[in-house]
Amino acid sequence: MVVPELRPWRAARPHVVRISQALRPRLARAAAAAKPRVARLVRTGKPQVTRATPKNWQYTAGAATAGLALAAGVVTAAGPWDSSGQRTAERDRAAVLGRTGGTDHGRAPGAPAQPRPAPSAGPVLTGLGGVSTVKSAPDGKALTKTLTPLLKDPALGPRPAAAVVDVTTGRRLYGTNPDAALTPASTTKIATAVAALSAMGADHRLTTRAALEPDTNEVVLVGGGDPTLTAREASDGSASLRTLADRTAAALAQRGPRDVTLSYDTTHYAGSQKHPIGVNPNLAPVSPLMVDEGRTDDTTSGPVTRVTDPAADAARRFGDLLKSRGIKTTAPGPSKATARAKTLATVSSPPLSALVERMLTNSDNDIAEALARQTAIATGHRADFAGAGRAIDARLGKLGLPLKGAAFKDGSGLDRGGRLTAGLLTALLAKAADPAHPELRPALTGLPVAGFTGTLTTRYADGAAGVVRAKTGTLTGVNTLAGTVVDQDGRLLAFSFMANDTTDPAAAQRALDKAATTLAACGCR
Repeated sequence: MVVPELRPWRAARPHVVRISQALRPRLARAAAAAKPRVARLVRTGKPQVTRATPKNWQYTAGAATAGLALAAGVVTAAGPWDSSGQRTAERDRAAVLGRTGGTDHGRAPGAPAQPRPAPSAGPVLTGLGGVSTVKSAPDGKALTKTLTPLLKDPALGPRPAAAVVDVTTGRRLYGTNPDAALTPASTTKIATAVAALSAMGADHRLTTRAALEPDTNEVVLVGGGDPTLTAREASDGSASLRTLADRTAAALAQRGPRDVTLSYDTTHYAGSQKHPIGVNPNLAPVSPLMVDEGRTDDTTSGPVTRVTDPAADAARRFGDLLKSRGIKTTAPGPSKATARAKTLATVSSPPLSALVERMLTNSDNDIAEALARQTAIATGHRADFAGAGRAIDARLGKLGLPLKGAAFKDGSGLDRGGRLTAGLLTALLAKAADPAHPELRPALTGLPVAGFTGTLTTRYADGAAGVVRAKTGTLTGVNTLAGTVVDQDGRLLAFSFMANDTTDPAAAQRALDKAATTLAACGCR
């Protein structure tokens, strides 16, 4: 099995200057026109907020409207994107307007506990100028004339599928075999994201705990399904096994025991831990208890050899940490915390919004499988591969999405038995943009940014760099791409291009990128 989409982030990030030269002249012109308005906003500050109340659909665009207000000088001097993929111009504007948010969904103290929309330039800078000049959606016939020849590229196999939707209205503008059920590869993660966010909410967190069994001095490390739990000294916002050891040792010191039996509990999940593809460097065995995704080196993404038993590894490392804090432990073994066990300490993951964004940006299979199982648990299904698939299907059905032909075999898309349609993928993206479902926004803000972040870092070195946001999907013989793009007239579109039975992955990838680039450049009237 080949999963080349998992390699790009190992390469160095493209130089900012090279990227800035790749941006279209029209972006520079838009930025030059907007610059005086930005300056006025900075001077006027909060009074401007009442005059810049955004339309609902502005929040659907989010960071996907990248580049519409970028000054070429800012691009060269400081770069248009921060480390999380949020356009810095948008973040600066958000600060002027007194808002919080962005791809990390940061909130000011006391702000409502709900996902905040990523700051948006709005439809051609409506928020800055007060008047929108965005034209109507592209014409379907013009799109057909433009895209159909590109999708006939032999590199895309015998029967590619595609769909393009106007996000503002939800209307399909273009389709070729849009209802054909094809192997989606990692674009499956869009469905996993939407289902998980819908089932649990964007602020849900996954908790790992240590519990003490009364009268036995047995400490049980209970896995809560957080694949981002880390044992590294720098936790970078993730739940820390070191912190859990600190708190556990302190709690034991108060209770008295300094010599304990150590066990670990993996009963949060059911069924086999082994993915149908078998042992693979692209994911660890699916366990509710693991540290650093079971990686055997210091990487945080991409393929690498994994430990064979993530739970046992996590418990062993937890025991070592306890010993360094004065608590003597036995060698850990599997067990199950009883209802009588008293919680000693807990640590919790970042919010689900952040986990979804990390999953999508890096195409993280471990997070994807964890979120699929968590969706099953949240909706009353068995927490195994089959139950997770049923849970995703049921949750998307409740959202009214077109599921005919869809089959969910896992959460990551590594199982070749999975099936999605181009129509479903664009419907998922449009639903995530719906103002009535703000909890789904991370499914958009987490999409890799062309030429800048995640699995699109090394793609779109020219053309639509910074304009296309999309989830990649790559298996042997499978190449897919689904995401959002702002066209030449400032209209936000959702697209999906799917190709099965491909024989040249590099050529297929180029053909998909060309189609997305053409869509970005298209006024299509």
